[in-house]
Amino acid sequence: MGIINRVEHGLAKAVHGAFARAFKSEVQPVEIASAIRRAMDDRAALLGHGRAMVPNLYTIELSATDYDRLGDYEVELSDDLVAAAQEHADSQGYQPGGPLEVILIEGDGLETGVFRVRPATAKRPGSEFAAAPQPAPAAPRHQTPDGTVVDEHPPGRPPRVNPSARPWLDIGGDRYPLLGSLTTLGRDESADIVLDDHGVSRRHSEIRVTTDGPHLVTSIRDLNSTNGTFVNGDRITSQRLEDGDRLTLGRTSATFRAGRR
Repeated sequence: MGIINRVEHGLAKAVHGAFARAFKSEVQPVEIASAIRRAMDDRAALLGHGRAMVPNLYTIELSATDYDRLGDYEVELSDDLVAAAQEHADSQGYQPGGPLEVILIEGDGLETGVFRVRPATAKRPGSEFAAAPQPAPAAPRHQTPDGTVVDEHPPGRPPRVNPSARPWLDIGGDRYPLLGSLTTLGRDESADIVLDDHGVSRRHSEIRVTTDGPHLVTSIRDLNSTNGTFVNGDRITSQRLEDGDRLTLGRTSATFRAGRR
């Protein structure tokens, strides 16, 4: 068996099993795993010495039907997809741009059985939501103090985060969820969102997400960057963001999206 077939077999083994009975003619987990593998191959950037950098964050946009159908399997499925992605990265000698993470969200305008993969490079702690409080017994959903929407879950299992309720950035067609309360953007590898742009400072700007009662408030602040941070063409020091605002850092443009309200 060649390496491609061995990897294919490993992907199928990793994502089948406990989920096989839950997925019929709609989106199959192995299809998502294969799509992540293809996205990884397509975005591989040679670093030298036989190593290649690949995205580490894969946002999977599903139809409303498929997203609802995943339900309580979301946490386990995401974990299995990460394991499958890590197996492929190891077999190909890829170096992810940060901790591998797979996020499932509900996409717009997708029919049942159709999904999109949005690869991105975003470095941030993977355990940020590990200590999120559990919902009250009478409430099927609630918001944590940072505005994260958490679904009801059985005792002993971690809460299920719904990133589609969070704000995000669209950079060149890639979706970067702003899951933390503070996200740094810059050219340095330590940034949460790494921008490969020589016009961007190592630590260029930061985006802060706070709460105002039940609402999320997002603002951007320039970190004394060389070329400045611009919102809708105006250079700013600090400014609150509204849905659809256009951000410019160096030669990189991004669109801010407020997320599901």
